[in-house]
Amino acid sequence: MADTVLRKDKDGVALLTLNRPDKLNALNVELFQELEEHVLDIAEQVDEVGCVVLKGAGRCFSAGHDLGDIATGEKLPRPNFQAKVIQALACLPQPVITAVHSHCYTGALELALAGDLILASENAKFADTHGKWALQPVWGISQRLPRRVGRSKATEMMLTGRTYTGAEALKMDLVNAVFPDDQFDAGVARFCADMLANSWHSLRGYKMLMMETDGMMLDEGLAYEVYNGIGVGPDMAERISGFGKK
Repeated sequence: MADTVLRKDKDGVALLTLNRPDKLNALNVELFQELEEHVLDIAEQVDEVGCVVLKGAGRCFSAGHDLGDIATGEKLPRPNFQAKVIQALACLPQPVITAVHSHCYTGALELALAGDLILASENAKFADTHGKWALQPVWGISQRLPRRVGRSKATEMMLTGRTYTGAEALKMDLVNAVFPDDQFDAGVARFCADMLANSWHSLRGYKMLMMETDGMMLDEGLAYEVYNGIGVGPDMAERISGFGKK
């Protein structure tokens, strides 16, 4: 293991850190292999891990797909490997938060979109530059970005290749919150703590319902919610009792 993805668990949060700071956390095959191992472990740890935070070490979240790897020809362990790892991350039972500071370009944006929520620093910069390199997306941006920001804005981002600031990303609903650069880590930690104060069972249930009903007609989605929800959590009685004592 080259430790290109680090994991640290604290207070119910599994913090995954892209760890190629000398390469601006450019995404190569080895990094995805390590990310997949962490994701597979976390999927089985619902009692220990309430949410996942994905961030980058050093100066930025990630500058994107390692162009050097593309130029020399990547050796994938199986077809569509990176796309499947991103999908596995997105489909974790726990909520996933992507914490973006500075660069988040192209492949990095595709990875960031695996998060249920994206939190950004003021200096965050987002762009889809596939067109600049005569590339086509295969990691999901043509599907996830329109679902996040709407078809019109996603089309603009993809066809122009322009860079958007953290404030612009917030305005278009690409990100959920923007924090001052010097308060970014603390802001992300506080956001997670507030979320995890709720029942982890409920958090997983919300995520499952939203994932399973994506694309359904309203009536179908309403029926799915009624008949396929995971039910009340094991902590319901304790929580309601505690409220009554207040």
